[in-house]
Amino acid sequence: ALGCLMVINHCASEDTLFAKNSETWGTYNGLSLSFPSGIVSLFGNSLLLLVAYRKRSMLKPAEFFIVNLAISDLGMTGTLFPLATPSFFAHRWLFNHAMCTFYAFSGMFFGLCSLTSLTVLSTVCCLKVCYPACGTCNKFSPTHAAVLLLCVWAYALIFAIAPLANWGSYGPEPYGTACCLKWKPSSREAMIYIVALFLFCYLFPCLLILISYSLILWTVKVSRRAVNAARLCFSEMKHLSIAVCVGFLAAWTPYAIVAMWAAFGDASQVPALAFAVSAVFAKSSTTYNPLVYLLFKPNFQKFLSKDLSLLQALRAIICCSHQSAVPQTKMEVMSLCTNTLHLFRAHCFLFHQFCL
Repeated sequence: ALGCLMVINHCASEDTLFAKNSETWGTYNGLSLSFPSGIVSLFGNSLLLLVAYRKRSMLKPAEFFIVNLAISDLGMTGTLFPLATPSFFAHRWLFNHAMCTFYAFSGMFFGLCSLTSLTVLSTVCCLKVCYPACGTCNKFSPTHAAVLLLCVWAYALIFAIAPLANWGSYGPEPYGTACCLKWKPSSREAMIYIVALFLFCYLFPCLLILISYSLILWTVKVSRRAVNAARLCFSEMKHLSIAVCVGFLAAWTPYAIVAMWAAFGDASQVPALAFAVSAVFAKSSTTYNPLVYLLFKPNFQKFLSKDLSLLQALRAIICCSHQSAVPQTKMEVMSLCTNTLHLFRAHCFLFHQFCL
């Protein structure tokens, strides 16, 4: 009887712990943002990995970090999405405390892995563009990339596992349908961890990314030789890398601000809505990475168009619609894909450069 009473009390305490949630916001968040974001992330990152696999023999070492980004984003989606979606619809956390800890750990681990991958990618690109005469920069090999990737995962793992060793702790978000790090420190160790997390996993990576791309732009402006010496890295990585980094920073900055507010201010004064909105922006970071690389990276796009014949046909239709009528049947689409491929390449790519 005593054991049953303890179980009942434990379940009641967990229900109380995960009961807080704004029903209106939870419905809007789950239906309008989380579900579409998870679907786009799952499809986009899977497609990016498929394209990378197809061109695996031609992958450049710097592109290993793009693949790693897709893996970490897919890992975040695969671990968080199945737990968060039903909880959003139920307006409360539906699982026990152990699953809450797993959810928070996964979000921290894969999120830090993505940010660290972007940081290393920006640094590698900066070294190749700004210091082309450096022997190590010019001889950046797959082995070097693999070692750096191991360091990226180890770095993220150290910070993600620290709360499990009593340097801080994981718990429910204030809005009650997800879990994260408990930002209000309850001990000296927790305070040290939160400060270290902010410095080494947000502030320093942000500064390094901004400095790296500032140096790239400055080098390009003052020296044409530097551009010519690293034209391949610059032409293919500049715009899309900046877009990914700026987007990622824009996604995580609101959450960092709210978290620091809760850690060093009065946590009771932080609106649950502020955590909810910033969390949605943070989780949306997994959706735009694959879209940027698939749509704007030339060699990824070429392999995508070769592997997906329907996409090839659709691109031909868009570019060459003034040449022929739009096909109405599947047979006509496939015929257009095969019979007008030479026209698609010779004419459309010549006069419609946006298709490249």
